[in-house]
Amino acid sequence: MRAADVLAEARSRTGLDDFGPTDFVERMTLWLADGERDADLTAFGRAAIHRTCVRFAATRLRVEALLRAHPEIEDVEVRNPVVVIGLPRSGTTHLVNLLAADSRRRSLPYWEACEPVPDPAEQAVDGRDPRWVRSAANWAGMKRLLPFMQQMHPFDPDHIHEDLELQGPYFSSYYPEWLSRSELWRSYYLSHDQTPAYEYLRTMLKILQWQRGPDEWVLKCPQHFEQLGPLMTVFPDAKVVFTHRDPLAVLQSAATMTCYTGRLRYDPLDIDQLLQHWCDRVEQLLRAAVRDVHLIPPEQRFDVAFTDLAKNDLGLLERIYDKFGISMPDQIRDQLHRYLLDHPRGRDGQLVYDLRADFGVDPNELGRRFQFYLDAFDVRREIA
Repeated sequence: MRAADVLAEARSRTGLDDFGPTDFVERMTLWLADGERDADLTAFGRAAIHRTCVRFAATRLRVEALLRAHPEIEDVEVRNPVVVIGLPRSGTTHLVNLLAADSRRRSLPYWEACEPVPDPAEQAVDGRDPRWVRSAANWAGMKRLLPFMQQMHPFDPDHIHEDLELQGPYFSSYYPEWLSRSELWRSYYLSHDQTPAYEYLRTMLKILQWQRGPDEWVLKCPQHFEQLGPLMTVFPDAKVVFTHRDPLAVLQSAATMTCYTGRLRYDPLDIDQLLQHWCDRVEQLLRAAVRDVHLIPPEQRFDVAFTDLAKNDLGLLERIYDKFGISMPDQIRDQLHRYLLDHPRGRDGQLVYDLRADFGVDPNELGRRFQFYLDAFDVRREIA
């Protein structure tokens, strides 16, 4: 778990050696140090951290090489992105995939999020980008290890993913918190201005837009809840769509998924600690959102209730388009309707989440912790 080993492996994988500014090494070292400190991590869990760091370091090498070869990329403009922001498990995934079904929009499929810059030496495999082929193989392997992930959160190659992956090569985001307890990193991340990380995100969007269009982005990431300042500084014309849901419903879903995947990463698996971590983390995200939501001009903000999205997603999308002055001609309406027909709710089955039964928690007692958020955004309680 040494930074030098990660950098060496990234150089070997790519044949490149210029990482650009090296300030990222300090941050990456903290990611690795947290893996060392987390005594309950399995060999699988430690390997996952190492592999993630190598992947991001390799991408960084390819990014630097591409920018040197094509300085015109810096002139690309990222204009008027639609940014979906909400807690994990609050409908953001469904909404961003629905928005991405509009062919006028540029989005981030999972295969491209994982490897945004292609290896110029690779050839297509049966007409497929080799990055897509690798992503499909990884998803097949994940489903063998974790068969219920299909119902919890799919990672198939064409699924629209979070822009969090694009900040990975800068090594500054809440990404490590999904890999280990990340106590060192969490303290560092929350005490540092993340504007440079969002500037790096903008550079990555320029690269992807330069590689292929269209140029009207739709993005999403729960992390933006606590980074509204950097987000609006770097993307001042962003159109922000908030999805709001009872935090208890979010917690029981997110904690269940984290414990399910955590069986591979932890031995023993402390479900009480994992639930407490996500209670703390969700509260931090929500308090930051309540504090900073005023940074978004009213004409650039739309609030979505999860219950409304579940009842009438296409009707809600029409309201979003109307708010932001986006047209919906019949051709686009047909594309959106076709997506909904091809992706009905529960098509892969559904799971039952239960805070009381699975975690021994009284929802009423825990719910009082998040009343400030329900009051601020007029969110309905789902769990009593």
